[in-house]
Amino acid sequence: MAHINLLPWRERLREERKREFFTIVVGMVIISAGVLFLVDRYFNGEIDMQTSRNDFIRAEIAVLDERVAEINQLRQQKEDIRSRMNVITDLQGTRPVIVRIFDELVNTLPDGVYYESLVRVDNTISIEGVAESYARITELLRRLDDSNWFQDSDLDDISALDAGSNALSNAFTFTLSLSLQLPSQQEEV
Repeated sequence: MAHINLLPWRERLREERKREFFTIVVGMVIISAGVLFLVDRYFNGEIDMQTSRNDFIRAEIAVLDERVAEINQLRQQKEDIRSRMNVITDLQGTRPVIVRIFDELVNTLPDGVYYESLVRVDNTISIEGVAESYARITELLRRLDDSNWFQDSDLDDISALDAGSNALSNAFTFTLSLSLQLPSQQEEV
């Protein structure tokens, strides 16, 4: 039998398989790098798209915040105008009341009693005056208590007037306070 040397053939086959293996490995590395590059580009594109969406939403939120601030400012102006209108309405509504208070003060004033000063703070009226006698002050207090416009009349101070300082001989100075009570609409009619 003839001797056939198979070593070079095996060596060539081994070299060929090595080359195929390296070619496959390089091909796999290139394909893997390509796939990795494509995946990276895809995710970077998604991130960029989401970033642009977020920026758009932030810009719209800023616009809406400006609108909300403007709306709040308009609401505040509306409340200010309402409060001013309420003050004006209250003033217009209470304008006849002041006239009625003075009219009622005159109607309850007995002869021989004179007011020197009237001070109104909210619903409290302080009166300083002069009366010819103590009985006149009592009559004034009785009339004030009977009035629909006044309540809780309280005599704070009473003192005799010096005879030399006034023509009235038995005159008294007095200070009283009373509360204002607005009668209901039915009582006025």
